[in-house]
Amino acid sequence: MELWQYILYGVGALLCAFVVVTLIRAAFFNEKKLDLPPLPDEDVDVDRALESLSSAIQIPTISYPEHEKVDWAQFAAFREFLVERYPRITQTLTRELVGEASVLYRWAGTDPSLDPIALLSHQDVVPVTPGTEGDWTHPPFSGHNDGEFLWGRGSLDMKNHLICVMEAVEKLIAEGFTPARDVYLCFGHDEEVVASDAAGAKSIAELLKSRGIHLDSVIDEGGAWLKANVPHVLNDRWLAGIGISEKGYVDFEISVAAKGGHSSAPPNHSALGELAVAIADVEKHQFKPKLFPFMTQLLANVGRAGTYPVKLLLCNVWLLKPVIKAVMRRIPMAACMVRTTTAATMAEGSPACNVLPQKASAIFNFRMMPGTTIADVERHLHRVIRNKNVQIQFVKGKEASPFSPTDSRAFKVMAELCKQMNANSIVAPYLVMGGTDACFYEIVCENVNRFSPFEITAELMGCTHATNERIPIATVGGGVAFFKRYIRKLANNE
Repeated sequence: MELWQYILYGVGALLCAFVVVTLIRAAFFNEKKLDLPPLPDEDVDVDRALESLSSAIQIPTISYPEHEKVDWAQFAAFREFLVERYPRITQTLTRELVGEASVLYRWAGTDPSLDPIALLSHQDVVPVTPGTEGDWTHPPFSGHNDGEFLWGRGSLDMKNHLICVMEAVEKLIAEGFTPARDVYLCFGHDEEVVASDAAGAKSIAELLKSRGIHLDSVIDEGGAWLKANVPHVLNDRWLAGIGISEKGYVDFEISVAAKGGHSSAPPNHSALGELAVAIADVEKHQFKPKLFPFMTQLLANVGRAGTYPVKLLLCNVWLLKPVIKAVMRRIPMAACMVRTTTAATMAEGSPACNVLPQKASAIFNFRMMPGTTIADVERHLHRVIRNKNVQIQFVKGKEASPFSPTDSRAFKVMAELCKQMNANSIVAPYLVMGGTDACFYEIVCENVNRFSPFEITAELMGCTHATNERIPIATVGGGVAFFKRYIRKLANNE
């Protein structure tokens, strides 16, 4: 037998062995069974929580980038509502106004040597798009309860979270619970105003830092229990994604200057034409995908819970990384999990149809993966745009957050509660695509996590910031129970 035949047979034998090993490995690629005790029943007044959330929604605390457009009386009314609705919190916790409308509560613990924990929420909501009010099944600020859903702006983002925190603390006080470590409730007022320099959360975090306070942990909005029923992949499961980081955000303007003139005697390329070429350059050169550890862990957890064909693929993530990245970068909803995204969002040229533009400009919005900086994005633009006469100008932005550890007590408590409260949960770390107030607290805390304990379908998630925002009433009581348990465990190291 010739040498090449030995080599061929050897390669074939190795491939057969790999296939056999993979088949066996997939058969044993199952979820890790956690030996967790069942949770005792939690005393929650669901009707009261729903009434509180309905009342909160009826106060239109809308934030705008333009300071003068904000109705500050509504924020004052919301603060007064919290005072009246939660008398035990008002009597037991200290409260102070930070900035124009943010609120900081402190629940004093018995052991000042312990670092405090913080629970974050924001009071503000986005406006309803003018002209769409009639498209709502129930008015956007009605807080209507139809027996299945509670309707209105803020029902998902994020007065549901804020109210459940308040209900949990009010109930814990009534039950005689006293925390060992301080508990802070931090309610910003302008989270929905992207990259705001006057962020209420930023002011609270800086105030805590000025007082020498280092937080043990932070929990804010971000992930949730998302229904994951995918035929032949996952059957009737809930994916509990705990956000351990969030993407950065930056806007850059690219522009081209030209002589202008009458459109009857145009050059081969107007400023707008040159700009179009530059836009094409940027869109053609996307950032390279990368599988971060959180993503490999997420895929592994899904694979362990998936059907056998899924196990066959995901039990070998280490080997299939190039294939996984190639597939994910072609699917927009998946690509954002593995790379910095590029989006041309706005453009401007001539003010009239028969006038050549003297300046044409476009805005690019980038959502950066952790590890990619605003400076990196700017260098990328200079590198990929071939026309060096194109001007590149920073507009606004914030850096991506660092990854919080998944071996912290805070993360482990959240993961265990998710599994105990919903046995069908697949718990995994997660990267938050949008921005939250949590990023501002990185100056006083390393354990910054993002999770809202509500069971939501993908369809409902799509209603956030949109018409017919609503929350299933069946998930509100669980939100209160989660926060009661979370505070009890973390505040007293249970």
